[in-house]
Amino acid sequence: MSEYITTYTGLHFRPTEPDSDLIRIQDIAHALSLICRGNGHVQTFWSVGEHCICCAKEAAARGFLERMILACLLHDASECYLSDVPAPFKKELPEYQERENRLLSMIYKKFLGSDLSEEEQIQLKEIDRAMLWYDLKRLLKEPQSGEAPQLHMELNYKVRSFSEVEKEYLALFARYSELSGNCRIYDIVTIFSFEKQAEIVSLQNITSIRDFGDYCPVDP
Repeated sequence: MSEYITTYTGLHFRPTEPDSDLIRIQDIAHALSLICRGNGHVQTFWSVGEHCICCAKEAAARGFLERMILACLLHDASECYLSDVPAPFKKELPEYQERENRLLSMIYKKFLGSDLSEEEQIQLKEIDRAMLWYDLKRLLKEPQSGEAPQLHMELNYKVRSFSEVEKEYLALFARYSELSGNCRIYDIVTIFSFEKQAEIVSLQNITSIRDFGDYCPVDP
């Protein structure tokens, strides 16, 4: 049995022995756009990628720093390599939780420069739980107690194409990476156009994350 998974970009990634050099934002964006929330038990498809985009937009609407917006975008990135394990089952798997936390910490350090502080984790969990409240109510028709959490962005459960979600994820990552001053250039990035076929962009010809704007514009 293979000890690695083959990622979207063709890399061989070992989930049990994660290598930071093999973590790619394009693999994360692609995989999360195809993984369904709620273990698939939803009224309509809603991807983990879409959830992360909404969390990032909520962080932006609350006026949080670019680093926090990126953290919200990346907070489920470990599922790109480990998939989405249901919470009631996950809590019975302490070793899995340890490995997941270790991988997520590696992702934060790679793309943010450091792991999240305790305060940042609290801010992230507040947004994540608010989104979960609405997900349970609207996607699973699960009655929720108490008042609805206040959101600062408009939450729309309209189903979008996988490629559209993937592209917006990459665009948000590009924008806030530059604004946070934590730009990182990789060998190849796959970016999908809404109207055109997939394009492979060599980053050897890109001098700034801003150059991504020609391929994946996002409204402010």
